[in-house]
Amino acid sequence: KLGFGVKLTHDVHEHLRPHNAVALAKLLEPYRLFFLEDLLSPEQVHWYRQVRQQCTTPQAMGELFINPHEWTPLITERLIDFVRVRVSKGGGITNCRKIATLCEWFGVRTAWQEGGDNDPVNQMAAVHLDLVSWNFGIQEENHFAPEEYDLFPGHARLEGGYLCANEQPGLGIDIDEAKAAALLDPDKAAKSMFMAEDRRVDGTVVRP
Repeated sequence: KLGFGVKLTHDVHEHLRPHNAVALAKLLEPYRLFFLEDLLSPEQVHWYRQVRQQCTTPQAMGELFINPHEWTPLITERLIDFVRVRVSKGGGITNCRKIATLCEWFGVRTAWQEGGDNDPVNQMAAVHLDLVSWNFGIQEENHFAPEEYDLFPGHARLEGGYLCANEQPGLGIDIDEAKAAALLDPDKAAKSMFMAEDRRVDGTVVRP
């Protein structure tokens, strides 16, 4: 038994049919999750109204979002509690700062998506957004391989459960191009990686 002091989350990865998703959110209510992530697919987000009406399980959404028409209704109608947009997919630092500001007005907290195929640069961008957002909620930490950390001097440091930035200008992160070139595998780089795709070239959503 963990008790309620441990903040638990669960990622559905949009794999349920809407009516099953609503039922799951209700069933998980007694467990007081920190949030339930990606309960519905982007094309079914209107079902969040039913979720909100029927349970209090906190909702997080946004990993696959790429434009304001996807996240704006969920924020302005207060249908989610945490926005999970990925900085590189949401338009970069400037656009995501606008998302954070919009969230401030409607009581939604930030939880920028940083798992899976992200990199130390994108992670550092998210950390800097966290530092300037009073409605910061939580930051996902993606533990990279040692050689990846070597490529990016100045990367965010995990200390006592917190991701820490440095005091260098800008994002404070650099890239060692010589080490990067030595690690490059041209054959592997030329192939499409399924896990790196959120959308295909025709705009089709690829669910994790």
